[in-house]
Amino acid sequence: MASTCVCATNFILFFFFIASLCSGGCIESEKNALLQFKDGLSDPSNRLSDWVSDGSDCCSWIGVVCSNVTFHVLELYLRTLSFEEYYGPDPDYLKHKEYEEYRRKLTLGGKVSSSLLQLKHLSYLDLSYNDFGGISIPKFFGYLHNLRYLNLSDAGFGGMVPSQLGNLSNLQYLNLGEMYDLYVENLDWVSSLSSLEFLDMSYVNLSQSFDWLKVIKSVSSLLELHLSSCSLSVFNPTHLPSLNLSSLLVLDLSTNSFRGPIPNEFQNMTSSFLRELDLSWNYFNSSIPDWLYDLTQLQILNLRRNQLQGQISSGIGNLTSLITIDLSYNRELEFEKEIPNSFKHFCNLKSLHLSTIKLNQEVNDILEILLSGCVSDGLPSLTLDSCELSGQLTHDLNYFRNLITFYISYNSISGPIPLSLGEMNSLKRVDLSNNKLEGEVSHLHFAKLTRLVDFDASGNNIALRVSSNWIPPLQLQILGLGSWQVGSQFPKWLRLLKHLIYLDLSNSGISTPIPFWFWDSFQNYIYLTFSRNQMHGSIPNIPFASGVFPVIDLSSNNFSGPIPYFSPNVIALDLSNNSFSGSIFKFLCNKINQEKQMRFLNLERNFLHGEIPDCWSSWKNLAALKLSNNKFSGNIPNSIGILSFLESPHLHNNNLSGEIPSTIQNCKNLCMLDFSENNLVGSIPTWIGDGFANWSILILHENKFDGYIPKELCHLVSLHILDLAHNGLSGTIPSCFSNFTKMAIRNDDTGVFIKKYCDCDDFLLANKNIKKSLSFWWFNYKISSISYYFSLCSVPRKISLI
Repeated sequence: MASTCVCATNFILFFFFIASLCSGGCIESEKNALLQFKDGLSDPSNRLSDWVSDGSDCCSWIGVVCSNVTFHVLELYLRTLSFEEYYGPDPDYLKHKEYEEYRRKLTLGGKVSSSLLQLKHLSYLDLSYNDFGGISIPKFFGYLHNLRYLNLSDAGFGGMVPSQLGNLSNLQYLNLGEMYDLYVENLDWVSSLSSLEFLDMSYVNLSQSFDWLKVIKSVSSLLELHLSSCSLSVFNPTHLPSLNLSSLLVLDLSTNSFRGPIPNEFQNMTSSFLRELDLSWNYFNSSIPDWLYDLTQLQILNLRRNQLQGQISSGIGNLTSLITIDLSYNRELEFEKEIPNSFKHFCNLKSLHLSTIKLNQEVNDILEILLSGCVSDGLPSLTLDSCELSGQLTHDLNYFRNLITFYISYNSISGPIPLSLGEMNSLKRVDLSNNKLEGEVSHLHFAKLTRLVDFDASGNNIALRVSSNWIPPLQLQILGLGSWQVGSQFPKWLRLLKHLIYLDLSNSGISTPIPFWFWDSFQNYIYLTFSRNQMHGSIPNIPFASGVFPVIDLSSNNFSGPIPYFSPNVIALDLSNNSFSGSIFKFLCNKINQEKQMRFLNLERNFLHGEIPDCWSSWKNLAALKLSNNKFSGNIPNSIGILSFLESPHLHNNNLSGEIPSTIQNCKNLCMLDFSENNLVGSIPTWIGDGFANWSILILHENKFDGYIPKELCHLVSLHILDLAHNGLSGTIPSCFSNFTKMAIRNDDTGVFIKKYCDCDDFLLANKNIKKSLSFWWFNYKISSISYYFSLCSVPRKISLI
């Protein structure tokens, strides 16, 4: 009877023990460890609000996963969403500002407490896409011995990657990518990760890890290797012959500085089972090796932006598993004959990028190949920019039912834009710019393009025939109609495009003012041009612009009135060749304590007058300053010397007087200076020859300089153009002018002539979907004599040796 009671008692105790486990949840010590971990974090959105010390079960806390049996904490899932995850497939890359706001609010930061060591069974830790402010990756991570998954991608860690991570012998997944301030001195610790299958160290500086290849080949379990943007440049030849990673499925070595041929030893490293190969953005300069055409399981091939040359073998037709082909921007690469017919069998193809490949065939030949097989049903992305294509576009474009991106700019495609374009209801991005297209475009061309966000057909001879009440595709963010005939009236339908950020209506025949409603509704722009029209009227002050570093080009019109002031985040402004008048004091000195982002400012060829204000302290980012061909008077202000980024000041053909300010010697980035056709006096400063390694153009003709030519000018070893004519200079030309070996000169009766180009002011506007090279300013000077006009002229014999 007693034994029966004992057994019953034990059973009851065991029952309550199990019940307590089932109802009580997580282990108390692990709960305390999590609370200590939380205490070290910054959590601006209170994501971890349910992590509290009351009777709650930590296994039910957000981001915590426990064992269903032992209730030990197994996983911590505390990532913030990546950009692609936040927006889903085919993300809108013009919404980075909105995403950054999301990241700012939700990211965790602060310190990572060593209390995590109390989680003895932790196998999964994901802190990716947070922001830990550059602190070091904790060394104690290397003592979480059960860890199988560690993801710190884009989590804001910095410094040296701790070698203690090599202790994680069970680790299968390690992602340290997208952290720009990480580096390693060597990668030996990776050799100890005997279970590793996935390694991403993209953007980690590996430049001092000379044995990286030897280390990688020692990890035989590796399936995916991502070493993009790691400052790698050399394949150690002693490590290449024995290279064998036959299990590898993904190899990404993009955006490094590898040079020479693609190593043949890669065929030992890349088995026939390789799925993805990315060698883009390097300097490989060989032909595509034959062994690559044997990778029949390859799904992604990216060789973009190398220096590959020679012929693309017809063997590329063997790669029928390809989903993405990107061979673009290898300008010396071409197909043996033309795109092979075998491309029609690429039934899995989603992206075909061949920009700058010399196809030299009619565009319809390519489109018909893609239409004749199974490709057209599934192809979302086709880019054939600068491929030397000719002919006309097919009327069967609508058979590309799923095409989202269609880029064929900078070719010689002629004829009309077919109406079938308007039937492609999947289209989001179209670039037909800089071809020989002609004819008319009506509302029917946009009839079903409800998803269209990017349409650029600038640089064609096309007339837009729509009514003033036309409703364009309302999702448009990028619209390029430069050189189209859109009519003399300002388009009212622009008012409907609430999402527009890029607008090119240059050379489009508009002859009316810009209505005030436009400036109120168009504040998110990143690029705006109405240049080369006949527009007139005044421009209001535009103090607000929410776009990221916007560019405004209103040049070559007939705008008048004072120069308005613009938002401080405008990065480039071109108002040249108009009829603006008056002083620029209000424009330049408005909110003098507010830093301006402006890097390019062009006010040339207007009717501006008065002194150039001495308030440049808030314009410290300026690189190009063009105030030529106006009526400015007075002295050149001293505060221009504050502009440490200044490369090319242009002040020629004004009424400026006084001496060249000595403060300009602080502008160490000068590549040219043109102060010609003014009334400047004094001697040519000797400091011009000191510390200006990139100075290539110096133009001071038609002033009132006197004295000798300083021999210090000979230190300008990069000088291409020197023009000192029509001054009061005396003495001889320094014999050291023979050091100007970069000048192209000839002697004749009028002296020494120099003709050269300098292009210091190119500006590149880029985002995920577009790249527009904006050359706002260029120089073409026919330089007259530097000796003929000197009094006491004596040309040294050595000058003839240049």
